[in-house]
Amino acid sequence: MSMKILATSDWHLGNLFHGNDRLPEHKHFLQWLLVQIAEQKPDALLVAGDIFDNGNPSAAAQTVYYEFLADATHLCPNMQIIITAGNHDSASRLEAPRPLLARYHVEIRGNVRKIWQQGENENDNKTGGHWLYSYDDLIIPVSNEEGEEVIILAVPFLRSDVVQNACYSQGVNAFLRELTAEARKKYPDRKCIMMAHMYAKGSDIAKKDASEKIIIGGQEEVDLEGWNDHPDYMTCGHIHKRQHIRNTNWARYTGSILPMSFAEKDYIHGIDLITIGCDKGEKEEMEAKKEMEAKKKEDEMKENKDGMKEEEEKENCKGKSKDIKVDFLEYKPQHSLRILPENEEELTIKKWQKLIHSELSERMNGELSDHFDYVMLKVKQEKLSNDDIKELENLVNEKDAVLSKIQRIIPQLDLSTIQGSQQITSIEDIVNRPPLDTLKEAFAIKHNAPMNERQEKMLSDLLTTSSL
Repeated sequence: MSMKILATSDWHLGNLFHGNDRLPEHKHFLQWLLVQIAEQKPDALLVAGDIFDNGNPSAAAQTVYYEFLADATHLCPNMQIIITAGNHDSASRLEAPRPLLARYHVEIRGNVRKIWQQGENENDNKTGGHWLYSYDDLIIPVSNEEGEEVIILAVPFLRSDVVQNACYSQGVNAFLRELTAEARKKYPDRKCIMMAHMYAKGSDIAKKDASEKIIIGGQEEVDLEGWNDHPDYMTCGHIHKRQHIRNTNWARYTGSILPMSFAEKDYIHGIDLITIGCDKGEKEEMEAKKEMEAKKKEDEMKENKDGMKEEEEKENCKGKSKDIKVDFLEYKPQHSLRILPENEEELTIKKWQKLIHSELSERMNGELSDHFDYVMLKVKQEKLSNDDIKELENLVNEKDAVLSKIQRIIPQLDLSTIQGSQQITSIEDIVNRPPLDTLKEAFAIKHNAPMNERQEKMLSDLLTTSSL
């Protein structure tokens, strides 16, 4: 058996990068993806959520999406495309053309369907029955030309109306386990590949990156550790940094196709090529190698079983089954992200001018190239005037670059100057601390500047009045 599957996620079609339309960048990626499809001739393409950047994408973003589907199905008619909704997508909008697209080997799963089960226990006496998840709708067999099958478990982003558990993460865990168990019961001899869109515990995300943190919150963390009967492989969307999910060797994030913020500028991007089994040539080569080294391997296994197990895992697979191999196909985004300077160095206007001229390329014929840079400037506010900053803006925009953001760095205020005379050493000190001292400190922390005399007098008068 040999099957090829391409896996990707987090396209975010329709995304604006600091006001800049990224539609050309998305077209660039999708053209690259079509080239990979033509070269690899996969049996399936999996897109694990966040197809669009928001639930109401522009007409232009939708056009690019459907043009890709048309091109991909024309290029590789036997390829199955499976798309699931992410948290950024409107599940209903994504599913709207499902009956039509299904005729062209494109399966969309945005919502988790439910079926009504007639009463079978005492809990159903009042209602007459209860709702059950339609797991069958999420279990999609994919076949190759030889008729061999692999089972795709297509899990969209599970919202709270689906996971009605007291604890969201526990509800998601239970759902994934039950779905996998149903698939293995229905297809006991088939490899199971799960695609999901979720936040896995221990995921590495960029510091100070709102694009992921806002989505994640604090309650969506799903712990996959200890799941013994897990799928043979799991490909996930939601986290933009490509990585293995913590404490697994069978699940990973493919990562986003483009950086979503300057905090993600060093991420690598691309898609995964999942190969299940070996083709004829690879099989013959492996069998010959096994024959030549049979005795050696047998001796090694007797001496060190654990070491042999690790060797086989490295050689054959990166997942539960040694029949599954995952290769990374790297994609270079059309535009690079540049931060100047890379540290928080203090620069004079002349040093700024020199830095911009040395780091950024010149425009050809006064026009932006197809591979211009997005630029962020980190400026220490007290060193440059507004006119200086305006000059820097003009300098950047004269280069083969687009100035996307200016980050003003404000020196951290020394709180010791405004914390009051009382030293905090215990709870009693906090209780007995003058309220004005506490308010002054809170103000300074929020605004990174002390109160002026007028503000301090107003608060003092207010506190005096309230205590009367």
